[in-house]
Amino acid sequence: MPENTTGNFRPQGDFDSYSDVISYLYSRLPMFSRLGADAIKADLINTEKFCTHLSEPQNKFKSVHIGGTNGKGSSSHMLAAILQTAGYKTGLYTSPHLKDFRERIRINGKMISEQEVLEFVNENYEFIENLEPSFFEVTVAMAFHHFAVNEVDIAIIEVGLGGRLDSTNVIHPELSLISNIAFDHMNILGNTLPLIAGEKAGIIKKGVPVIISQKQDEVADVFIKKAAEQQSKIIFGSEEWLIKKSSSQQNLPEFLKVDISQKNNTIPACFSFESIELDLTGTYQLKNLGGVLSAVKQLREFDYQISDQNIFEALRQVKALTGLMGRWQILQEAPLIICDTGHNEDGIREVLKNIEQSSFDRLHMVIGMLRDKDSSGILKMLPENATYYFCQPDLPRAKPAIELSEEAKAYNLHGEYYTSVCDALDAAKKCAGKNDLIFVGGSTFVVAEVV
Repeated sequence: MPENTTGNFRPQGDFDSYSDVISYLYSRLPMFSRLGADAIKADLINTEKFCTHLSEPQNKFKSVHIGGTNGKGSSSHMLAAILQTAGYKTGLYTSPHLKDFRERIRINGKMISEQEVLEFVNENYEFIENLEPSFFEVTVAMAFHHFAVNEVDIAIIEVGLGGRLDSTNVIHPELSLISNIAFDHMNILGNTLPLIAGEKAGIIKKGVPVIISQKQDEVADVFIKKAAEQQSKIIFGSEEWLIKKSSSQQNLPEFLKVDISQKNNTIPACFSFESIELDLTGTYQLKNLGGVLSAVKQLREFDYQISDQNIFEALRQVKALTGLMGRWQILQEAPLIICDTGHNEDGIREVLKNIEQSSFDRLHMVIGMLRDKDSSGILKMLPENATYYFCQPDLPRAKPAIELSEEAKAYNLHGEYYTSVCDALDAAKKCAGKNDLIFVGGSTFVVAEVV
């Protein structure tokens, strides 16, 4: 996330410019992308205090809360695109950002203005200094304030990490959605899938329906038990819909064409379409889509006016409507350069499926990771028949490229190492032929430096 984190600022709360405010936020507040687990505040106290200071903005708009290990960001953007296409003034809070801090806070796809960020920090500077919140706690409060002041009809709120103790978990949503459960952030969330699921299930609120996109045998009972405790209706998206890649896909390279059928034929069809086209072309979106469709079905039961045409139109232009980047994103043709933010074993497994389905002569992998990730688990999955360009994103948590390169040799992965992402990508471009594929990933923060 290559914004200025070291610029000069005057710590008085009368910042003159947006750049000064961003420097203050990045350098003054504990930030997960920079510090890892040390930046996490393991309770909701600061967020609750901040919201009280702001006159409880989280209670002034309707919301959908979206969590999960992989897919929560894509699901958030898809659902936001559908709601704004249906005519609802739709807030969207996501994290982390890739290029611009303001990506985190949007209304109908439009980022919060630099002036609004500046005013929020100036107006609340003294409170921030006294509270000593984390970076994430400030951004959550800023988002809720922005949505309340601008009177959104509904906001899609993506969980930052976990769920139970995540700062976003002070909202009482219309609906909760959990995409899937996989191994990630085990040092914080637990080292088994049921433990991780237990943290994610913490967003299930009393009497609030919850959608689980994928029914996974290892963790389904965790969600069923939590929903029962909370007297919440639970729906598994994968039990409602059969979703598969269409056989006519080859004619639509810019879209992922998807065939959809309803599994329960004893009730009237919920949607009139039998196929749709997604502008998010990673095949892993098939798993996310079921949860999104189940969420739309539930919102319709709450009298949200969302037509089939709204859904069809929105899913063809999620990126344009919401600004989503970094999901199986094509950066260049000839050679084909694709990046993806998948950064844990489950995410990389899906990336590799997409690579296998791609047509190319030679494969070049620009890969970087973070120190606190299980790099060995990912390295052992990567293909040996590729040329590697090991790199490190520009943040303290980055694993040095030379260390990653040495680790990779144990898995018969060979290539040069580079101290920057851009140098590694430049080297790959020089080596690649026009029919080759260059993949860039391994970490969200690697992707942030190339999109």
